[in-house]
This record gives sequence, C-alpha cells and structure tokens, in this order.
Amino acid sequence: MANKYCPICGEENECMTGRVEHGNCWCDTEGVFPNGIFELVPTESIRKNCICKKCVNKYRDEAKIKKNML
Repeated sequence: MANKYCPICGEENECMTGRVEHGNCWCDTEGVFPNGIFELVPTESIRKNCICKKCVNKYRDEAKIKKNML
C-alpha cells in the first residue's frame, strides 16, 4: 500500500488503493493525471506516495491559467 501522505503538499492523500473494504480510490475515476505533475514528486517518492486530489486539482487549475495567458 502506498504512503498515506501526498509527496507534494505533505497532507493525507486519502488513498484507498489496496483497501477493498473502502472501494476504489478517488484516482480510479479521475482519468489521466497531467504529466507535468509527476515532475513535482521527489525522486524518492515516485511510485511510493500517491498525490492527493487537492494537488491534482490545483495543478490543473494553474495549468489552465497559464494556457489562457498564452
């Protein structure tokens, strides 16, 4: 099971992977994560810590703002 803290913000990531009693994780229905977000994850946390939904949404929002500024 993955670490329960987001490698980007350090808050609980609410990962439910591997917890059958809770059903699927929120990320199972999230779709594809934006590729650039993985560049924010420290090397030692890759494939060990799940990114939280708040950070995914924040990254997407910031990417939209940048895109609109172009």
